[in-house]
Amino acid sequence: MEGSQNSNIGLKVGLGILLVLFLGTAFYASKLYSDKQETERTLVTEKQQVMNDLNNMAKQYDAAIAENEIANDDLIEARERIQGLMDSLKISQNSVNSLWRYKKKFLALQEEMDELLVENDRLKVENELLATSLDSTQVQLEERTMFTDSLLVQNTELANVVEDAAALQAVGLKGMGVIERSSGKQIPTERARRSDKIKLCFTVAKNTLTEAGDKELYVQVIDPKNNVLGSNDQIQFDDQVLNYSLISRFNYENKNLNICEYISVGEEKFEKGRYTVNVFNEKELISASEFELK
Repeated sequence: MEGSQNSNIGLKVGLGILLVLFLGTAFYASKLYSDKQETERTLVTEKQQVMNDLNNMAKQYDAAIAENEIANDDLIEARERIQGLMDSLKISQNSVNSLWRYKKKFLALQEEMDELLVENDRLKVENELLATSLDSTQVQLEERTMFTDSLLVQNTELANVVEDAAALQAVGLKGMGVIERSSGKQIPTERARRSDKIKLCFTVAKNTLTEAGDKELYVQVIDPKNNVLGSNDQIQFDDQVLNYSLISRFNYENKNLNICEYISVGEEKFEKGRYTVNVFNEKELISASEFELK
């Protein structure tokens, strides 16, 4: 009888141990399945985020390509690489290693895009400068023709005309934002937040009637909020007060002289919008231009 009771007790203990082991195994399997499901959801979410980032990058390239009248092969090739990566990502496995490889490729493409867009901005500015220079040359030719005709007709006013003709003239006035590298290299940009300085360039035109020597012109830069940038000093001519950004000083030798000046705002950023640039010879406005920072 006693042996039978011991046998029953041993059986119950064995069954208890098996039950505990079964419940533990079931809990562990459930935990593994839950963790796997959570990992799958996270990978799907992150994969979609990478796909969204690639889509946004592709749109930026599409916009840059559309702005160029002449096809930029570098931009087109970069856009095709992004499309290839997107197509590959769509059919890729949802694994940590696979997703990490695509993230690394995305970061490399992002760095490449930043460089290409800066270069694209530089080329756009150069093309605009060339077009402006051609337009300015045409305007100068038309003005010279009109001036010559006026001299032939108005001989009685010759003295006044000669005096006016002797005044300095600034042509080809152009303003732009520039990124300034530590090496001193400057890269033109239309983006306000990336501009370190505003670059202002113009040409003091050749005029044999003007006396050679040290000269100065007053440059005024007005931002989108109607503030005069730079030193914002004042000078008075008779009854007229002029607020100027800087004084451009140079030695004039009766020939075309290219001049570039710079405006910075210290630690602040430039405002987005349209900027106005004026150049004065004393109180006389001799050149004006506008440009926009986005």
